[in-house]
Amino acid sequence: MSKDEPQPNPGQQPENEKTTALGRDKEVSANQFLTTNHGVKINDDQNSLTAGERGASLLEDFILREKITHFDHERIPERVVHARGSGAHGVFKLYESMASVTRAQFLNDTEIETPVFVRFSTVAGSRGSTDLARDVRGFAVKFYTQEGNFDLVGNNMPVFFIQDAIKFPDLIHAVKPEPDNEIPQAASAHDTFWDFISLMPESAHMVMWAMSDRALPRSYRMMEGFGVHTFRFVNAEGVSNFVKFHWKPLLGVHAVAWDEAQKISGKDPDFHRRDLWEAIESGNFPEWELGVQIIPEADEFKFEFDLLDSTKLVPEELVPVQRIGKLTLNRNPDNFFAETEQAAFHIGHVVPGIDFTNDPLLQGRLFSYTDTQLIRLGGPNFHEIPINRPIVPVHNNQRDGFMRQTINKGRSSYNPNTIGAGYPMQAKIAEGGFASYPERIDARKIRARSKSFLDHFSQAKMFFNSQSVPEQTHIVDALSFELGKVQDLDIRKRMLGILSLIEPSLAAQVAFNLRIPVPSDPALPLNQSIPADADPADYDSTMVESSLKSSGALSMANTPKDSIKTRKIAFLAADGVDGNALKTVKSALEAAGAVVEVIAPRQSFVIAEDDSEIPVKQSFLTAASVLYDAVYVAGGAVSAATLEADADAVHFLNEAFRHCKAIAADASAMQVLEATYFGKKLPADQSDESVLTEGLVINSDASQLAEQFIKAIAQHRFWERERPRRIPA
Repeated sequence: MSKDEPQPNPGQQPENEKTTALGRDKEVSANQFLTTNHGVKINDDQNSLTAGERGASLLEDFILREKITHFDHERIPERVVHARGSGAHGVFKLYESMASVTRAQFLNDTEIETPVFVRFSTVAGSRGSTDLARDVRGFAVKFYTQEGNFDLVGNNMPVFFIQDAIKFPDLIHAVKPEPDNEIPQAASAHDTFWDFISLMPESAHMVMWAMSDRALPRSYRMMEGFGVHTFRFVNAEGVSNFVKFHWKPLLGVHAVAWDEAQKISGKDPDFHRRDLWEAIESGNFPEWELGVQIIPEADEFKFEFDLLDSTKLVPEELVPVQRIGKLTLNRNPDNFFAETEQAAFHIGHVVPGIDFTNDPLLQGRLFSYTDTQLIRLGGPNFHEIPINRPIVPVHNNQRDGFMRQTINKGRSSYNPNTIGAGYPMQAKIAEGGFASYPERIDARKIRARSKSFLDHFSQAKMFFNSQSVPEQTHIVDALSFELGKVQDLDIRKRMLGILSLIEPSLAAQVAFNLRIPVPSDPALPLNQSIPADADPADYDSTMVESSLKSSGALSMANTPKDSIKTRKIAFLAADGVDGNALKTVKSALEAAGAVVEVIAPRQSFVIAEDDSEIPVKQSFLTAASVLYDAVYVAGGAVSAATLEADADAVHFLNEAFRHCKAIAADASAMQVLEATYFGKKLPADQSDESVLTEGLVINSDASQLAEQFIKAIAQHRFWERERPRRIPA
C-alpha cells in the first residue's frame, strides 16, 4: 500500500456499514429497520411467540432465541491481569530515521504516519475495580504498520517483580484477592502478597516503584511508559543492537496523594478513564515521545547488572534516552467492548527489524499471550476482530475455527503447493520477510538462574536514594500502610529484613511506624524460591554496591513543570460574586490551557454583583476537591460571606490544602480562607498583595493573581506542605 493512499482506520466500521451522523450521540443506521443477525426484518420485537395470549412460549421463536442467546454470551472472560482498562486511537510520527539500527519501516520513513491503538490499565483489579488503586499501570501500544502489527506491550514502570516467567502465576495468585474470601479487591496490602514478596528478594526493586508515587498517577496522560524488557533492533545489514523502549509524556510525570487516591476511588472510580476520554473529546490530545536506549551488542556485559534481567533498568546517565518520534491520541473508541475490550495485544507481534532477546521473563510471555487470547476471545480467529486487524493484507493457510470471517477461495490451504501456483509464498528478507536474528547458542539444556541475576538490592537502593524527600516519605508511608494491613507478624519482620538490605534508614522508619524492631540479621536464606536440590547459598543475593548512587530521571520532582495545560481548576463562587474579576482569572487560566469549572452552593448559575449570570458546572453536593488540581476563591463580599458560612466550601479548601494543591483567593475573599483550618495558622500580617509560601496566592489585582496562580499550578503540588502542616480533612 502506498503511503499516499488513504490509510484504513483501525476499529471503524466497514464501508457497507456506514452510519448517518446526526451528532455523536444520535448516530443511526442508514437502514433503520430491526433485523435478526442474518438480516431478516423483525415485525414484533416486543412480544414472544406463544401458544395463545397467555400460553407457553414456543421453541420455534427464532427471534427470541437469537436475542436471548446473544445476551447470555455478551460477557467474555475478563483478562486475568490488566482487566480494567481504557483505550484510544491515535497516530505515531517519526522524527528521524532509525535505519542505521533497524530495518523496521515505520522507524525508517519520517513521511509515514502510523495508526495506533493504545490501552492503559491497572493490573491486579477486576473490570469493576477503581482506577486509583495502588498498582502498576499497563501501557500497551498497537502500531498498525505497513509491515504488519507491532505491539509494544509495557507498563508505567521500567522493571518487574520477577526475573523468570515461570513465577508469574505465583506472583498474580499472591497479589489477587485471597482465595478463601475474595478479599481485598485491587490491593496488594494483604498477607499473601507480602508473604510472596518477602520470600522473593528479586522483587525488591519493583517494590520500591510500586510503593512510590508512580503507582498513583494523576492521569494516564501524565505517566511514563516502558517496554520493560531488553529487545533487539536489527538493521538491513543484519547488525544487532539492544534496545530499551520509553514513552515520555509531554505533560510531565505527576501523581496524586495516597489519601486523595482513596477518596477519588469513592467519588469517581472512573477518574482516569474519564480524564482520558474528556481530554480527547475536548481536543486536548495526549502526547508522548518515543525514546530508545541503544546499546551495541559489544557492550552487553559492560554493566554492573545483566541486560536480560527484567528487575533492572538501564540508568539514563549510562545510556541516554534518544527521543525519536511522537505518539498522539486523537480519537476515542466508538464502542468500548468492540475496541478496548476486544483489543488483543501480544508481545510476540513484532515486525522485521525488531526482535527478541533471551530475557527469561520475555520468553515466557511469548507463549502466554496467544494462549490467553484463545480462551478470552473464543478461538484462534481473534486477529480478525476489527480492532486487531492489520492494515495490510493477510495471506496464509490458516482456515476455519470459531468465528472465522475471512472467506478463503481456492483449493490449496497448504505449503508448498502447485495447485495454487505456489501462493502464498515465502518472502525473502530483501522483500520484507521476517527472519530471527541468528544469535549463536551453544549450551546444555538446563534449569538454572544466571549468577549475574543475583544482585537484588543495588538498584532498589539507587531508586530510593534518587527520590526527593517528599517522595521518600511517601514510600515510607506506603510500606507502613501495606505492611500494617498484614496480619502475620513473621511476614512483617521478614519484609523489614529485606528493607534493611535496601536502605537501613528506610527500614528503621517503617519499623518505627509498625512499632516492631528491624531484625538484626535478615532471615536466611533470603531467597526461598529455589530448586529442591539446589544449594540456597547459590541463590542468595550477591551484595553489590552500585557505582551510580542515584539517577535524576527516577524522581518525579525533576519532571517538567512549565505548563498547566488540561489542569482542572475549581472556582468557588456564590451569588454576589465579583464577576469581572472571576472572568479575568478564568480567561487567563483558559488561555494557558487549563480547564476551569465554577463550583457553587447550588447548580445552574450564580448571580454576579452586576446581575449577570455565571454558569455553574457543579454544586458542592456533586463536586469534590480531589477531582481538581487547584482551587480559586472568587471575590465579592456577599459571595465570600456565603462561602465562609458553607461547611462544604470550607472542607473543599481544607482538603485541597491537605493534598498540597495550589490555592488562590481574591483579597476580598480572605475571610473564606480564615475560616479554614489552615487559614487560622496563616501569619496575621499578610498583605493583600502577597504570594504566600507553599502555593497560596492572595491578591486584589485579578490579572496579577492569575499570573501568580498559573506559576503555582504548574508546580503541580507543594509536597513540603505535608508534614509540618498536615491537617484534618
